[in-house]
Amino acid sequence: MIVNRIADMALTLGILTIFYTFQTTEFNVVFGVAPYLSEARILFFGFDLAALSVCAALLFIGAMGKSAQIGLHT
Repeated sequence: MIVNRIADMALTLGILTIFYTFQTTEFNVVFGVAPYLSEARILFFGFDLAALSVCAALLFIGAMGKSAQIGLHT
């Protein structure tokens, strides 16, 4: 149950990061604009990181936790 909540938080933060970066959550707009924002930076928990990498990592962690991958299943 704890892993599920962590995955929910990561998924939520990933979606919010996408909205913060692209000002939308529509896939066709996000994928169309992504090449132009490849150099976009975001301040995430005090670290200056590439915005697309943060979005991808958070969505990946969220999807892994929600699907109970090895290492995250209980």
